[in-house]
Amino acid sequence: MEKPKLKLYSYWLSSCAWRVRIALNFKGVDFEYKAVNLVKGDQFTHEFQKLNPLSYVPVLVDEDIVIADSFAIIMYLEEKYPQNPLLPQNLQKRALNYQAANIVASNIQPFQNLAVVKYIEEKLGSDERLSWAQHHIKKGFAALEKLLAGHTGKYATGDEVALADLFLAPQIAGAMKRFNIDMAEFPLLKRLNNAYSEQPAFQSALPEKQPDAPDNTRS
Repeated sequence: MEKPKLKLYSYWLSSCAWRVRIALNFKGVDFEYKAVNLVKGDQFTHEFQKLNPLSYVPVLVDEDIVIADSFAIIMYLEEKYPQNPLLPQNLQKRALNYQAANIVASNIQPFQNLAVVKYIEEKLGSDERLSWAQHHIKKGFAALEKLLAGHTGKYATGDEVALADLFLAPQIAGAMKRFNIDMAEFPLLKRLNNAYSEQPAFQSALPEKQPDAPDNTRS
C-alpha cells in the first residue's frame, strides 16, 4: 500500500514556509500543499491550532508526525531523505550553515513577521513599520556578509546548495520586494541571490508559483 503524501501547511508569501518548500523540492519529495490564509486568519481556527498552537506556518504532517517549525521540519527532512544533503560533511562548513540559518530565523525574520510589523504599524504608523523592518534586515545582512566572507562558492558555504541557502533565498527576495532593501550594500548576498535564480528547486518554491498566490502575481 502506497504511503500518503506529506502535507505542508503553507502560505504563499511566508518566508518560513518558502524555505521548507525549497527543501522539499531540492530533495525531490512529493507533497500535498495545504493553503493557510494568514490574512483571513485561517491560522487561528481550532483545526489549525491543533497542529500548531502558536498559529504559525509552516506545519509538516507525515502520517502521525506533526512538525510546526521550519528549522525542525528541514532537519527532519534531512534525516528522513538523505538524498541531496543540505549539511556539508566538513564541520566548519556545517557550523557556518547553522549560524547563517539562525541569523535569518532568529535575528531577522521575527522582526519583520506579519504580526510584528502589523503591531508596529498600529502603534506607530506605516513609516515606522518600514523603518523598523529595514533596520533589523540590514543589521542581519551586515552580519551575514561578515560571517560568510571567504567561505562562499557559488552558494553560501561552497559550490553545493546547503542549509544556509534555504534560509537566505527567501529572506533576500522578501527584503528586496517587500521592504525595499538596496542589495548594493550587500554584494555577497546579492551575488548569492543571482545564483538562486538559476536553481530549479528554488524557482518552483517562489511565492507567485504557489496555488494560493493571487492570480495577479502568477507568471
